[in-house]
Amino acid sequence: MATVYEHGTLASLMAGNMAGTITLKELLKHGSEGLGTFEGVDGEVVFLDGEVYQADSTGTVHNVTDLTITVPFATVHFPSQASQAITIGEASKDTLETALITKYQLQNVFAYVRVHGFFKHVKVRIAPKQEPPYPSLLEVAKHQPTFEREKIEGSLVGYYSPAVFGTVTAAGWHLHFISDDRQFEGHVLEFTGGKLDGNLEIFDSFEQHLPVNDPTFRQSKVNLATLKADIHTAEG
Repeated sequence: MATVYEHGTLASLMAGNMAGTITLKELLKHGSEGLGTFEGVDGEVVFLDGEVYQADSTGTVHNVTDLTITVPFATVHFPSQASQAITIGEASKDTLETALITKYQLQNVFAYVRVHGFFKHVKVRIAPKQEPPYPSLLEVAKHQPTFEREKIEGSLVGYYSPAVFGTVTAAGWHLHFISDDRQFEGHVLEFTGGKLDGNLEIFDSFEQHLPVNDPTFRQSKVNLATLKADIHTAEG
């Protein structure tokens, strides 16, 4: 059985619940690969082979070893033998996303992709750290710095989630990029690449972990009437 584990919810993060509610040490018990952010939505985080990489809002990438750091939201998993090798030729963000959904019939399942190769162009954004009282994630998204690189080798990693889970997690694809030299990383806005090789994993189990000991999470209210529109704007 292949399981994807998520701590926190996107709806809660959108509402401004950005305090860290699980340590990296505890989170890594549930997966060695994945995506997330630190307390205060401090940057973009990639988990690869048990290592933790954080890109901060200056564009600097840190190999993080302090496992007492906490996160408000993250998705991780352990790779399993169920993953399948894939090759993608001359990919862009739009064509990759569409091609994988169609070819592997992903529309109603959770999946993870990790592909590596030469990228002609990559554009990413990085969330800047916030301080209490926290704003909404939509407000943060309006002021996120972007960074671009040309002719760079690296890995594209991320999850696909069905639309029906769009308030629990990021519906559709949520992708991060990290370069081979670990000097460039972020939430992917666009890319063009050559031949990309890697793996696709489809999960048959989704485990949701809620920060029930956090009183702010327990007491927060979400306006469903505007939530989906805000998520679309923030994730776009």
